[in-house]
Amino acid sequence: MMPSGTHHTELDIPIEHVWTFVSDMNKWAPLVPGYVEHNILHERQSTWKFKGDVGIVQKTVHLQIDITEWHEPTKVTFNLTGLTENVKGGGYFEAKALGQNRTKITSYLGVSAKGMMGPVINSVLKSFVPKTTKQLTEAIAEKVVRRQAVSV
Repeated sequence: MMPSGTHHTELDIPIEHVWTFVSDMNKWAPLVPGYVEHNILHERQSTWKFKGDVGIVQKTVHLQIDITEWHEPTKVTFNLTGLTENVKGGGYFEAKALGQNRTKITSYLGVSAKGMMGPVINSVLKSFVPKTTKQLTEAIAEKVVRRQAVSV
């Protein structure tokens, strides 16, 4: 079973304001826990570099992100592939209007390590992935709310 995490939160913000923020990767990429840098290769592909603790070892991981679906203003789905590590996965960010000025946001991430070290790395990812998903969702929500407060 692939280590995964899902996190939801609701904001008193119109869906269009949420989408304006999340549709620009440069605005939220630095909010990803362990973020080092990202490079946009083209509209649907980018590479990312993260630093994180995997057990007692600190690793730097390079990933390629391929956007597979882009449904404005509700959902972005992506696949990820390890460039330096044998990992694969995917996820999505979804926004759902609950009213004119209320939006539910949901993030999902699933990542699985392959190869000989896969079982060991996956045991660490079982707690790491849900925690990272929650931290990113809450960081995005906080930033969207803060930007809305500034623009009002």
